[in-house]
Amino acid sequence: MGARARGLDHVVRDHERSRRELRVQQLEHRHVQVLPQVDQHQIEGARKLGEARERIAQFAQGQRRVTLENLESAFKAGEREELLLIIKGDVSGSVEALEDALLKLDVGEEVTLRVIGRGVGAITQDDVNLAIASDAVIIGFNVRPAGRAGELAQREGVDIRYYSIIYQAIEEVEAALKGMLKPEFEEAQLGTAEVREVFRVPRVGSVAGCLVRSGTITRNSKARIIRDGVVISDNLTVESLRRFKDDVTEVREGYECGVGVGYNDIRIEDVIETFEMREKPRV
Repeated sequence: MGARARGLDHVVRDHERSRRELRVQQLEHRHVQVLPQVDQHQIEGARKLGEARERIAQFAQGQRRVTLENLESAFKAGEREELLLIIKGDVSGSVEALEDALLKLDVGEEVTLRVIGRGVGAITQDDVNLAIASDAVIIGFNVRPAGRAGELAQREGVDIRYYSIIYQAIEEVEAALKGMLKPEFEEAQLGTAEVREVFRVPRVGSVAGCLVRSGTITRNSKARIIRDGVVISDNLTVESLRRFKDDVTEVREGYECGVGVGYNDIRIEDVIETFEMREKPRV
């Protein structure tokens, strides 16, 4: 190859290298120009979404749902003229008897009571959603919320009332309608434990091998047995509580334990719910 040919080859290589470098610079420039625009749109969208969520949260906080406690003030302020109820019970007979008794209450002509939902079994998310949409109070007779229904009710401020005696429910609703509610004790859940095994112990009875699902199981606390969302036995007491071979005063969430509540018909997959009664001033 002659000197002239070598010179031309060198010029061609330089030209190709310059074209490649120019192409890289163009791509880099485009990357710098485009990416910030995409990021800016994402940031703007996230900002608007955050503002919308904040407005919804502020609106929800500003809404005061009706409860048996604030019913009288809502009546006086002209915000309400009727009390809407949803009744759930363990058997159809209890639901029907409670509804009939409530509808027969003599509360005068200024206010009304209406049952907009009824059913047998645990309180479901559909029940809570109905209460949210209609601003109703849920009455649970020997039943409890199933799944995440309790969390939804608490988050949305839905008033759920639990009863095991019909006349107590009737008295509270009547007192609320007549503005005669007095300070009361409310139930505060301490913990729940799922029964994994059942052991028959001589002279003791049934002892449940459990896994604590939430909160804390405490010795001497009040307890009830729940089966498929229905209260099977109430007004029990945690009489014995053990971790392996040791007697303990409490067992926290995620740990296994042996629980004795003086109830022999306990079964695997039952739930032991423990609670205490705390004084709650009326507002």
